[in-house]
Order: sequence, then C-alpha cells, then structure tokens
Amino acid sequence: MTEDNGMPRIGWVGAGRMGTAMARRLLAAGYQVSVCNRTRAKAEALAEASATVVDRPVDLADRDLVFTMVSASADLLAVTTGQDGVLRGEVAPGVLIDCSTVSAEASSQVRRAGLERGSAFLAAPVSGNPFAVADGLATLAVSGPGSAYSRVRPVLERLAAAATHVGEQEEARLVKICHNAVLGVLIQSLSEVTVLANKAGISRAAFLEFLNNSVLGSHFTRSKTRALVELDFTPTFTPPLLSKDLELALAAGRESAVPMPITANAAQLAASAVGAGYLDEDFAVLVLEQARRSGLRLRPEQQADGDG
Repeated sequence: MTEDNGMPRIGWVGAGRMGTAMARRLLAAGYQVSVCNRTRAKAEALAEASATVVDRPVDLADRDLVFTMVSASADLLAVTTGQDGVLRGEVAPGVLIDCSTVSAEASSQVRRAGLERGSAFLAAPVSGNPFAVADGLATLAVSGPGSAYSRVRPVLERLAAAATHVGEQEEARLVKICHNAVLGVLIQSLSEVTVLANKAGISRAAFLEFLNNSVLGSHFTRSKTRALVELDFTPTFTPPLLSKDLELALAAGRESAVPMPITANAAQLAASAVGAGYLDEDFAVLVLEQARRSGLRLRPEQQADGDG
C-alpha cells in the first residue's frame, strides 16, 4: 500500500556507507523508509533521520518498493531468498530494486524468485561513493521490466543524477562490472604515474594539480587527489570490494571470449594489496603498494582539493 500522499512506502536493506547515504536521500525527499541491517546499530543511525528500523528483511515484505544495497552475491541471496529474506513473507514487495554490484547469476536467481512471488525485480547498481550520493552526483544503470522501471523512476531520480535503463534482464550488472573494471585500471595507472613523478622529486600535489587541469583531468582524478597527496585513506570503496569486482569482470570476459589483459593486471595488484592487509582503507591505498615496489616511502604532503 502507498502512503496517503500517494508516495510509495519504501523498505531498505543494507545500511553500510553507501546504503546509509542513499537511504538518507530518500528520507530527505519525504519518503517513509523502513531500514534493516545485519548490524542493527548501523540502521539505528538512520532513525535520527526519521527512518523506522526493523529486525529482519522479511519485515519489509509488505512495502511497495524494497531496495537492497549489500556487499556481495551471497549477501543478496541471503536478504532476498534466504531465511527471513524479503521474499519469504506472506506477501511480497511490489518492486524489488538491488543497487549492489553482484554477479548476473545471483541477480537472475533473485529475479526468478521475485517473479514466483509477483515482485518485479530491477537490477540498479550505483556508480559513485557516499560523497557523490550525498551531493546528488551518483548514477544508476538499471535493467529489468520497462514497466517497473517507469513506475519507480521518480524514486530513482531522487537517489541519483541519472538512472539509465539499459535492458530487460541482467544487462545492468555487466554495465556496472565494466565500470568498476575501468575504476581499477584508473586507480592503478594514477598510482603508477604519481609515484613516478614523486620519485623524480616532483611533489604529488604539483603533479596532480597539473593533471587535474589538463585534458586528462576528471571528476575521478580530482576526487582521489586528497588521498594521494595527504595519504588520507578514509574509505569510500575498499580493496577487497575492488578485487571482487575485477574478478567478476574477468569472469565475464572469459564467458564472452573477450581478452582483458589490462584488467587482469589490475586484478592481480588489487589482490596483492588485499594480501598485504589493506582491507578497510580506501582503494586509493594502492599508491602505497606502488611506492613500496618502487623503493619509495611516501609521506603526507600539504592539503589538496578533493573529497575522496
């Protein structure tokens, strides 16, 4: 059922950094949002913004729309089709929308389970970090039934600057995996050239100021400048998550017989950072591993523009 004002009642599963930022946007837009998270304390933080906190995903089964924002394929299956999953209630949500980066296989499994319960399923992985979400700069690639997309588009446009419908099945999964493969290659390449310039005696701040003002400068290079200059690795996206997504990209490449040698190298270097114990830092921490391999010890430089 919808609210008296015609706005859909929304359930939200997953109150990590991204999930919290996205749920806050919906709360700020006036939607009634009920939140569930495996660690209840994280969900409780949203109660201050007028969210209702529930204990289990299945407690959200009667909502018009239910969003999921979790870390991996197994987590998506757990919160949807697993014990106490949102699709295990006496009723089922009108539309289930997953914003995670997971495999097409897991996504398809949830889509089939939703169909059996009368729930339309949209894969809607998000591009951006919590800062971009808060600023309304995130984007969504969406795939699933066009009718469901049209129904929820006003809500999606409250979450992101753009929500692009890319297909009727699992196409959004591949779009996001390709996106994150580029992300992994870019951060490694940016780390390499920054270390090269720094080892030659050029300050990282000066080099990145030049790069950011050149034709190669982008929102991404500017957003990572603070981390690379100040060595502040407050996490937006961690090496284990990057490593997982690069492996998904390589698996997709093998399935389609598309060679991906540059992505394969990036995947090895991301796995190396995870093996070195970088688990909770921002993925820009790859610059420290690049410096170590180069015989260079990095120290923080002066403050630079950029928010992560």
